Amino acid sequence: MVMKGLTLRGLEVFEALARTGSVAQAAEITGLSQPSVSQQLRNLEKALGTDLVDHGRRPMRLTQAGRSFLARAEAVLAELQMAQGELAVMDLGHLTTLSIGLIDDFDNDLTPRLATLLADSLTRSKFKLITLPSLDLFAELEAQRLHMAVSAHSGEVLEGVVEYPLVQDPFILVAPKGVAQPVQDLPFLRYAREQLISRQIESHLARQQLEFEERFEIGSHLALMAMVARGLGWAITTPLGYMRAARFHDGMEAHPAPFGEFARTISLFTRTDWSDQVPQEVADMIRRLMRSQIVDPAIAQLPWLGGQLKVVG
Repeated sequence: MVMKGLTLRGLEVFEALARTGSVAQAAEITGLSQPSVSQQLRNLEKALGTDLVDHGRRPMRLTQAGRSFLARAEAVLAELQMAQGELAVMDLGHLTTLSIGLIDDFDNDLTPRLATLLADSLTRSKFKLITLPSLDLFAELEAQRLHMAVSAHSGEVLEGVVEYPLVQDPFILVAPKGVAQPVQDLPFLRYAREQLISRQIESHLARQQLEFEERFEIGSHLALMAMVARGLGWAITTPLGYMRAARFHDGMEAHPAPFGEFARTISLFTRTDWSDQVPQEVADMIRRLMRSQIVDPAIAQLPWLGGQLKVVG
């Protein structure tokens, strides 16, 4: 039995306070008034019989008990968010076929769960899910070999296509751990020129009138991150790319882009002749999964991404 006073709202408030250190910001995140946030925290601390935050410091800081409890609270909230996403799956049994393509940025986390949720809903349907680079996904969509595609927006006007924005993914700099001036001390590791992410990065650098030696050009994202972790250079990527390379985090650090803020938008695209309620419902499902599987964990690890990396739409 859950102890009296331990509520889901209390856990949400505590998590928001732990992340921001501010009652005002926690109130904005949770949609409560500031007095209500303070009351929820007091109720939670009373239920647990201990202080979770140091009330005499601003911004608030967690006590040792608070740090220990936070890990449990975050796990509970993450599981509830995933359960909510699974319960909210729509009935797609009326479809005879569904084909969807995704960029490989989500292979570690979102794509496996999305595949199982959709397969569970497609009770009598033919289902196809593939991963491809962004530009190849647009070609497949245009050729009508896919009903929907989840991809970074190319920046071009897409005739006959409806877009459902999912997440804003800002560009960041990644460098070997402990290197203070990576841009000055190490070479720039580029994505392969034929990739959409490379074109977006190069266009931004050109607008900033910045040029770097063309020495390394790498087509594999994980190979690029491995080279950064080995100290061979620095790179520009996004939080989605950084989180996908978790195995290399011990050897690298992430920093805000030093060349001015810029971001890409990840969206779900479908052709206008297939833009009924199904794409909107699938987009809503993906947003929920992105928040719980990618966005919230990334901001917890890199708090300065707050307000930049976010679910949209």
